[in-house]
Amino acid sequence: MHHVNAPSPSAPRGGRAARPAVPAALLAAVAGAFAYVAAVDPNEPGHYPVCPLLHLTGLYCPGCGGLRSAHAVAHGDLPAALQANALAVLAYACFAVLWTVWVVRAVRGGPSLRIDPHPVLLWSLGALLLVFTVVRNLPFGGWLHP
Repeated sequence: MHHVNAPSPSAPRGGRAARPAVPAALLAAVAGAFAYVAAVDPNEPGHYPVCPLLHLTGLYCPGCGGLRSAHAVAHGDLPAALQANALAVLAYACFAVLWTVWVVRAVRGGPSLRIDPHPVLLWSLGALLLVFTVVRNLPFGGWLHP
């Protein structure tokens, strides 16, 4: 039996006002995490776990200094954030741009943001992480140490 008023499975749920709900929830989660890191200083020992790679080998992973970087960003100290982990600052900026595009599209009712990176982009990002990690652990890469 077919109901005339039943929505089709492909019809979007909720109205136009519901579309920004998911990006708003994501922003609330990210803002909460940044607020926590802003309040609980990662520069003070004992608040966060130690990086296992750094602890076991003395080598910095690509994420080392990321919490200190987030703490500095939350306090508006961009030079300290870049010094702690420049790649993390780049990631925060990329997130902000993608989130903004997502919200604008959601509010305007346009197509939702779909991230489908080309393999070349993924390999390039992997190479960037590898180069960043290697350089920050070489003697001349001391400027990239957290």
